[in-house]
Amino acid sequence: MTVSTRPFVGTYVVDPVHSTVEFAVRHMGVSLFRARFEELSARLVAGDAQVRLEGSAPVESVSIRSPREFREHVVNGADFFDAGNHPEITVVADHVALHADGTAALRADLTIRGVTRSVIATGTYHAPIEGLGGQRRGALELTATVDRRDWGIDWQAPLPAGGDALGNEVRLTAHLELVEEA
Repeated sequence: MTVSTRPFVGTYVVDPVHSTVEFAVRHMGVSLFRARFEELSARLVAGDAQVRLEGSAPVESVSIRSPREFREHVVNGADFFDAGNHPEITVVADHVALHADGTAALRADLTIRGVTRSVIATGTYHAPIEGLGGQRRGALELTATVDRRDWGIDWQAPLPAGGDALGNEVRLTAHLELVEEA
């Protein structure tokens, strides 16, 4: 991917208070279950030739809190995140395309449960502006849809009337407010 414009120059780090990374998956065929990672780190480095984005989130920071048994099954269970063996989710994109119309696209290596797969994310960016206190802030908002089974998250239960208890497609959404490093 090529960069059409250079709104970011230098190194930016995520403002964790004003950023979110979420996932959503169809549950029981009728609703959308959503959760987010309450801790995350990310760095965007905009050089002369490319824009690179890398980030991570500890699995333990997933927002599922209760009931305790459900949290344990999803966060630590081998059917889902298996946090004891794979405590972190990471993403690395070597070429982030930022287009003059405000759209963004990237191909990234996403690692979950020790498995790395390539994903494509699209969205928008907001060029940096001077914020309160003089720091420059910009934003990157991206969405990707992945198949959870590609990372070995393949738990499933059939519904009594047919269909599956849990969808296979997972929508990942990242809203990153980025602050220029001093």
